[in-house]
Amino acid sequence: PDLDALAAARPKGAHQPVVLGLAARSAGLAPLDAAHAAAYESISSPATAVVRLLSLDPLEATAVLARLAPAADEVARRAEAAAQGPVEDLPAASAPLLEITAEQHAAWQVRLFAS
Repeated sequence: PDLDALAAARPKGAHQPVVLGLAARSAGLAPLDAAHAAAYESISSPATAVVRLLSLDPLEATAVLARLAPAADEVARRAEAAAQGPVEDLPAASAPLLEITAEQHAAWQVRLFAS
């Protein structure tokens, strides 16, 4: 129901971190689980892109992800700890450049990847 309410309130879509957090909560995941999902997504998306865009070996890209796992675990633990305090203590309230480029990308007539 929470995801349906968000979709109704934001028919053009909501920010990815909001959707990820709400989806995690709706699935009954703990905050640490949501933080792990966010950390993994932040490194797996570029790994997928280098395979597609640069034709790098997918096994090598996966090996990089495996080597980054301990760092991703630490990031998730730190994110969970930071989320326990006031929102003002979080490392950043937004990623302005990411938001700006996402808005620009949405207006493009072509896409980098075809589904």
